[in-house]
Amino acid sequence: MTTATASASATASPPAPSSAPVRRPLLDWRIRFGALCLIWGFSFLFIKVGNEAFAPLYVTLGRLLFGTAVLLVTLAVKRERLPRGARVWGHLAVAAFFLNALPFSLFAYAETTISSTLAGICNAASPLWGMLLAVVVVSDDRPTRRRVAGLGLGFIGVLIVLGAWQGFSGQDPLGTGLALIASASYAVGWQYVRRTLSHTGHSHLSMSGGQLLLGTVQLALVTPVFAATPTSFPVLPLLAVLALGALGTGVAFLVQYGLVDEVGPTTAMMVTYFVPVIATAAGVAVLGEHLTWNTPVGAAVVLIGAALTQRRPGPR
Repeated sequence: MTTATASASATASPPAPSSAPVRRPLLDWRIRFGALCLIWGFSFLFIKVGNEAFAPLYVTLGRLLFGTAVLLVTLAVKRERLPRGARVWGHLAVAAFFLNALPFSLFAYAETTISSTLAGICNAASPLWGMLLAVVVVSDDRPTRRRVAGLGLGFIGVLIVLGAWQGFSGQDPLGTGLALIASASYAVGWQYVRRTLSHTGHSHLSMSGGQLLLGTVQLALVTPVFAATPTSFPVLPLLAVLALGALGTGVAFLVQYGLVDEVGPTTAMMVTYFVPVIATAAGVAVLGEHLTWNTPVGAAVVLIGAALTQRRPGPR
């Protein structure tokens, strides 16, 4: 997801004011929307392939490193600077942990025991966690009947995916739990960003560049201590990590920002509901992962529930 990270960062601050004329994008927003769905959907496949040769923490470190490189190069080309101020960097450090370092690592560890398909579906539960957190913990959101029903429906969908009626047989409980915790971490990060970094005056690109840079530093300090250093770099897993970072994190951020500015955050966030579909198709077609009837059915229920939790009452 990947989706959660870019979306949270995209709402972190309003675009920096500029007097330059607005350039029309070369590609229609629908084409970029579809490309973003593909990039984030295939991210779970890239994680799976990367895990074949590298420890999960090194997969995550490579992802953040290559993603950060893309954003820093873009900052240099656009002649923008990283954010300033100790307070902003402190909040960005927390955001980087909950939106990048922690969930990226948990998904990587989860995919050592579960399929990329299941990981992609667990990622779609992020809006459900966000709704639950907003209502139960933060208490600043309206728990309408529709949204509460969506929350309940979403978690029923998760139980269907896991095959609860047959004792969760065939699914690793630890790996599944890690993936669900990762999706919950996105929700915590969203709430934190919204409350602390909403009006900093820095551009989306600047804030996200700083956030990914801090996430990279966090992983760089931890990874050598808890994971064995790679002794070889097979081509295919290395390319998977490169694509995961450069495309699935760096380029995806840039595409997401353009979509938010052009069509608004609500439409741009619809990518969340296509990612598990792409992840499932990629896992089955490319990796040959086994798919039972309850996986797509449960995923559909999860997505319907997630969509309902995002519906807000209109003005009277």
